[in-house]
Amino acid sequence: MRAADNRHFILQKTEALPPVEMAGVTRAAGIIATGNVASRVLGLVRDTVKSNYFGASGAVSAFDMAAKVPMWIYDLLAGGMLSAALVPVFSEYARAERRAELWQVASFLLTISAIALAVLTLLGELFAPQLAWLVGGGLSPELLQLTTSLLRITLPTMLFLNLAGILAGLLFALQRFTRPAFNAAMFNLGIVAATLLFARKYGVYAMAGGMLCGAALQLLLQFSGLLDARLVPVLNWRQPALQRIARLYLPIVLGLLVDMTSRAVSYRLASSTGDQSIAWMGYATTLMQFPLGLTSIAVSAAILPTLARQAAAVEQREFLQTLAHGLRLVILLIIPAVAGMYVLAGPIVRLLFEHGGFLQADTMMTVIVLRLYLLGVVAAAVDLPLVNAFYARQDAWTPAMVGLAGVGVYLAAALVPALFRPMQLQDLIVANAVQLTAHALCMWWFLHARVGTLAGNGLLRVTLQASGAAALMVAATLASLELLQRWQSIGGLAGELLLVALPAVCGAAIYFGVLLLARVPEARQLLPRPAAH
Repeated sequence: MRAADNRHFILQKTEALPPVEMAGVTRAAGIIATGNVASRVLGLVRDTVKSNYFGASGAVSAFDMAAKVPMWIYDLLAGGMLSAALVPVFSEYARAERRAELWQVASFLLTISAIALAVLTLLGELFAPQLAWLVGGGLSPELLQLTTSLLRITLPTMLFLNLAGILAGLLFALQRFTRPAFNAAMFNLGIVAATLLFARKYGVYAMAGGMLCGAALQLLLQFSGLLDARLVPVLNWRQPALQRIARLYLPIVLGLLVDMTSRAVSYRLASSTGDQSIAWMGYATTLMQFPLGLTSIAVSAAILPTLARQAAAVEQREFLQTLAHGLRLVILLIIPAVAGMYVLAGPIVRLLFEHGGFLQADTMMTVIVLRLYLLGVVAAAVDLPLVNAFYARQDAWTPAMVGLAGVGVYLAAALVPALFRPMQLQDLIVANAVQLTAHALCMWWFLHARVGTLAGNGLLRVTLQASGAAALMVAATLASLELLQRWQSIGGLAGELLLVALPAVCGAAIYFGVLLLARVPEARQLLPRPAAH
């Protein structure tokens, strides 16, 4: 969720969604997507710098483990509340006449969160060796000790991250999308700057310190967007909104606890397949999340406030139209993104990571992991708006129960192959794709059963159009890549950049050119036009 942009979009009425609502959703998605671009680019820069200094060494696996723990706590607390509870409830108080109540609710949440997180941080510092063993017990003793030391630096970031997350929820409810959109960009900027400045002297500890700086920058950025807010320390337990937030958050926290356990088990299993496995997973995950951030995460965050208002007003027809509009945008963008990244996985990994301590063997393994991850990305992209649709209806139990079932699917898919042969890293990645697909199918079924059908809203049409155009795009991308590999005489970084950029531009031009020639309305909505004067 990131990003600001001043574009105006050419909007056409599709499927009966009111043009004003459609314009707001598309514009908000554009803002968030722009921030996501900044975040994902800085994330790639972060991993490029990391690969240059540290390669795919065991030290990188240790850092990745130490970085995961505070991020999991964020996902469990503010991250879990953001879509499921904070934005839907804050949105009820977003009108001007109810702003005083909004400030009171937000003030209490910030106060109690700061106290609880400070205590949790102190406990984490005390039990850092045990935490390190839980998530990375398969690492060598030296790397396990390094993980413990890094944890003691990264743990305080969860205080800043969670407070920034609550403020981001407040800004989303007020439909101030710009600063929350750049949240992750600031986080990555802190890591990149600290690594470049201090890695030679302090090694991987520089990245841990960068996490702390980046999280603090996030918090400052969110505060700067709420200078008109009356936020003061307060402990008032009698706010009715707090009960609704707690009621919505309870199923989320239960589901997230199960999910965190699953992820901890996943990384523990991965650590047993080799000291470098977690590093390869980390690099591949950064690349895999790039298309998700630009498409589904942006659109899902953009439609959530609108869905929440429509659900509160019992506007079911408009609710389904808004959701369908978001899904059409996601499908239109995620299919070519996944197809293009699958084809260009090798050149992309070589361009970004294969230098310094990152070897050709690391490239080969990262490409394998990335392509296996991509098998589940389309399902994950469709799943996010569906989950947010239930959150907007203040139904957090359904996604939580589906998530619980998904963890069971993941563990079964990951562990069954180990009954017949030693566990391999690829087993864990395929299990992840199976879990994502099963989760999306279940959420689709529950939406149909409990809310209503999305049939007749153009989803099948857009899927077929996007798939057909993507097939032509893949052919063009492969052809241009093969021609370049035969003809190219440019070596070094320039040659690697050309092998990625030219086929990607060629493929994108073919894809959107075909859609525009076919007069696909969703493609035309994405065309920028000058602001009216």
